[in-house]
Amino acid sequence: MTRLSEGFRRVPLAHRGLHDVTDGRPENARAGLRAAIAAGYGIEIDLQPSRDGRPMVFHDYDLGRLTAQEGPVRHRDAAELATIPLAGGDEGIPDLSEILALVAGRVPLLVELKDQHGQMGDAGGALEEATARTLDGYVGPVAVMSFNPAMVTRMAGLSPDVPRGIVTCDFSAEHWPHLTPETRARLRGIPDFETSGAQFVSHQFQDLHSPRIAALRAEGATILCWTIRSAADERTARAVADNITFEGYLPEIPA
Repeated sequence: MTRLSEGFRRVPLAHRGLHDVTDGRPENARAGLRAAIAAGYGIEIDLQPSRDGRPMVFHDYDLGRLTAQEGPVRHRDAAELATIPLAGGDEGIPDLSEILALVAGRVPLLVELKDQHGQMGDAGGALEEATARTLDGYVGPVAVMSFNPAMVTRMAGLSPDVPRGIVTCDFSAEHWPHLTPETRARLRGIPDFETSGAQFVSHQFQDLHSPRIAALRAEGATILCWTIRSAADERTARAVADNITFEGYLPEIPA
């Protein structure tokens, strides 16, 4: 596996791009990614599968919050999704290949594969396989991650040279009611870090005091965190985290 690029430790990562709908830049839109690149930030994006198996750059499972339409992303073909405008902008939903061409290796790109299982188990592999095919041959700093450790492990086999990590948090019952208590407890301990060959975690900012995070850091893992929304929170986070995923303000880029 290729070593995680130093840029992922140094350059703040714009959460779903440098989005601001008041300026016509929705989440995960090309406009927000262009703005992030122009400002010198890295980029974090999300992937959901289309019905015809393309990795689409979109956060939610359902279209309702971010577009004027409703229904699961996975029930629409990529060509149709490309014509659905993102709320607050004038662009349709992009696919991963478009975004790779846009970024073109200029800044670090962190790609989150959204869980397709619901219980953080075997997700079937379709999104992982499509992502691996699309990333094949990409030149530039890129890494993949998921809340679902099974998806991270599958990416290890499909794209062994792409750095990978696990998105982690405190897995509270309040925010994860669809998971069983046993699953929440298991994931909270990040037991799959070593077996998945992960190099980093992207951990919930409010839970950075976790003993497991301290142990991973002591063992040399890179600690990223989400989601920082102020300079004050950034100062707190950087006492533990190597880098931040941010939105809603403009952090400084270390020299």
